[in-house]
Amino acid sequence: MRTMLAVVGCLLLGSAALAANIKLSDPTGDDNGPGGYTYPTGAEYTRGCFDLTGVEIKAKGKDVEIAVTFSKNIEDPWESAKWQGNGWSVQMVQLYVDTDHKKGSGLTEALPGMNAKFADDQGYEKVVVISPQPNHKMQQEVAQKAAKLKAAVVLPRKFQVKGKTIVATVDAADLGTPAATWGVQALVGSNEGYPDKNVVFARKVNEMEGPHRFGGGCDYDGDPGFIDCLAPPAKGDKTEIEAQHKALKAYKCGPNPGDNALAVVPMVYAK
Repeated sequence: MRTMLAVVGCLLLGSAALAANIKLSDPTGDDNGPGGYTYPTGAEYTRGCFDLTGVEIKAKGKDVEIAVTFSKNIEDPWESAKWQGNGWSVQMVQLYVDTDHKKGSGLTEALPGMNAKFADDQGYEKVVVISPQPNHKMQQEVAQKAAKLKAAVVLPRKFQVKGKTIVATVDAADLGTPAATWGVQALVGSNEGYPDKNVVFARKVNEMEGPHRFGGGCDYDGDPGFIDCLAPPAKGDKTEIEAQHKALKAYKCGPNPGDNALAVVPMVYAK
């Protein structure tokens, strides 16, 4: 009996040892996508509101806590409580997680509207959608527009807004326990309450900015649908700005969908 207890104790200690908090940083001033994106002109989109500065993922017992921080305080100009929202209005973050780092494993194309994909050896198993939209609406959108990705989508059950940070809590049973070997990528776009028919609540990018449209892209489908993301090694160094620009510039956007090519975004591996 003592031997059995000792073995169980070792297994538990070994499992706990594999768990790790993940902390990643992003430089300020790179909230311009491939380098030329501009904010919408509406007053709701204040400078810095999409400027990602950090992502932290922590194991909390049966929960996983995800904190996403920006260079400016989180605001709620559209009064999300009136539409069953989650406490803020403008930002939407999609957190992609590669749990096994195996070639051919996981999914490579991001959710509709992001116009991005991952390399074959950096496919994701889970994507946590941190959106002000209520979960029942997000579930409907995913079911209608991204049915083949539905099993990978994880929706937080609780949100808190703390100054510049949105804290999302998910079940570890749904996401897994954070490990140092995980790959992570955070795509920062804007919540769009009236998305196009093939887009999951993501605001579009056009050639010219408008009251509720990003500028600096093209008027056809193909622009990366996000304005900031992580770049390896995600330490917050200014050299990561050019790394982001380089990765996101490698796309094609034109009138013929067959000629378009998606940007390939990199996962960030802490280990």
